[in-house]
Amino acid sequence: MMAENSVILAVDERGVATLTINRPEIHNAFDDVLISRLLQALDSVEVDPGVRVVVLRSEGKSFSAGADLNWMRRMADYSEAENLADARMLASLMEKLNGLSKPTIAQVQGAAFGGGVGLVACCDMAVAVAGAKFSLSEVRLGLIPAVISPYVIAAMGERAARRYFLTAERFDATEALRLGLLHAVVPEGQLQAQVDDLIEELLKGGPGSQAAAKSLIFAVSRQPTSEAVIEDTARRITAARSSDEGKEGLGAFLNKRTPAWISEDLQ
Repeated sequence: MMAENSVILAVDERGVATLTINRPEIHNAFDDVLISRLLQALDSVEVDPGVRVVVLRSEGKSFSAGADLNWMRRMADYSEAENLADARMLASLMEKLNGLSKPTIAQVQGAAFGGGVGLVACCDMAVAVAGAKFSLSEVRLGLIPAVISPYVIAAMGERAARRYFLTAERFDATEALRLGLLHAVVPEGQLQAQVDDLIEELLKGGPGSQAAAKSLIFAVSRQPTSEAVIEDTARRITAARSSDEGKEGLGAFLNKRTPAWISEDLQ
């Protein structure tokens, strides 16, 4: 286990990494220090071949209230250059979480506001309790949800963003599910069980193929079906078929056995 006051990273024997934001006293709001810690943790799981799945969660009542008030007070006195450096660090966090080669799950137990919505949108899967609340609250502070916007718009769509970016109104988990920001909404006592079900399904897939599938989504999403895209997809499946993992998976299927990457307890 790697621990620090504001971030806890634990990896179990299955290769499930749980990354916990641990600032419950301020509703898991983040500042430059927390962002740096999260970046370090994501770097660690990215290069660890034993990590199969990453779960992002928080302690306390809220998933994340967005920016820490004390951090915002400091930013008010920053120069333009200092503000730009700060914004780039947050942008790096969103980009790294979004592009992580391992499958990611957001486990949302309470409110997610501002940048907290960005964290949810950057995860491959997101599950929340029925009582969770969401808000893209930046315009109420005279700001905009700039660095999280590519990921939030990809998750919930431009039309919804044109409402919720501008009104900053709160919306509930049912609405977040309808918009596509969430994949499941469950009663509070069933949150961990729902996440565990997703983990079990993910552990049945080949880790290399999952990373390749995620890369494929980024390559073809919102692209016209051009000759270049068609050729790229043909080359990607060719590489998958000729990989050790691809050969193992096909061999296991044809010979009616379990592929090597699935542990005995999942068989």
